[in-house]
Amino acid sequence: MSKEILSRLLLRPAEAAEVLGVSRSRAYELIAAGIIPAIRLDNGRSIRVPVQALRDWVAKQVEIQEGR
Repeated sequence: MSKEILSRLLLRPAEAAEVLGVSRSRAYELIAAGIIPAIRLDNGRSIRVPVQALRDWVAKQVEIQEGR
């Protein structure tokens, strides 16, 4: 499933949670806190996480944890 999901440009928060291995509620918390980049569509009613932004965020977290 993740290859199909990651081939899209945008993910729903639940899909981003699955890819990251966290709960859906934790993904929403990270989005609300501005930790995970997200955009709002349909006048703010729909939240989507850009796949590239998610990849970039994960890479940055790895660098931080490795002390780069």
